[in-house]
Amino acid sequence: DRHMKFVAVILLGLLATAQAANWALLVAGSNTYSNYRHQADVFHAYQMLKEHGYPADHIVTMAYDDIASSSQNPVKGNVINHVDGPNVYPGSDAIDYKGSQVTPANFLKVLQGDKLAMKGIGSGKVIESTSEDKVFVFFSDHGAPGIIAFPSGGYLHASDLIAALKKMNDNQQYKEMVLYIEACESGSMFSGLLPENTKIYATTAANPTESSWACYWDATRNAYLGDTYSVNFLEDSDKADMTTENFQTQYQNLKQLTPQSHVMQYGDLSLT
Repeated sequence: DRHMKFVAVILLGLLATAQAANWALLVAGSNTYSNYRHQADVFHAYQMLKEHGYPADHIVTMAYDDIASSSQNPVKGNVINHVDGPNVYPGSDAIDYKGSQVTPANFLKVLQGDKLAMKGIGSGKVIESTSEDKVFVFFSDHGAPGIIAFPSGGYLHASDLIAALKKMNDNQQYKEMVLYIEACESGSMFSGLLPENTKIYATTAANPTESSWACYWDATRNAYLGDTYSVNFLEDSDKADMTTENFQTQYQNLKQLTPQSHVMQYGDLSLT
């Protein structure tokens, strides 16, 4: 059954096989304590990937890193993604690109494996995937029609993202790629744009015209700890039996668990 090709691996198919490496790019596109939830989502994703076997040197993280040590954070060095949840902050050293380094231009360079361009910036780590490898991208922040936001360097436009993905396909830089995007109007990054035959599958928190939503208000921290779509996918991945759950199963779960917006899927559904 083609729909079960991605079973028995974390994030429904993205753990390594004997022949393939696996890469992840995790991006929190906001800054300031009021946006606590976006970095919390990304830090949770980092811990979840490591728990399920991703090597740290194949996970690239981009986050402003101003939440854990913020004067507004009553528990210094602590970031949680669920009320009374565990500390998911991986430590500053685990964040490859911080502060003003978190830009759309750097994101696209890291994704496309442009090691020379990133030399001397942050850790310099990039996605060094080959035609045998699987790539996972998770982004959490604000968005609007045709764009997702970054704390520095302007917006990432849908046209630029799609062009980068097409270039990676032309250069045979992946075997399969999966993108999870948490942002308002996030469906607009892919709707009518992402081809259906390039082994790239994307799911988004909202359709092209609606908001996505925060969740888990914490009165002690005076912050929303997560975003509804993100925590639903992360908590589902934390507890899922990866021998039986595939991408389509998780997509259907997310649709049921995220009634405030329309969770969408795009691209090559043969991966699901």
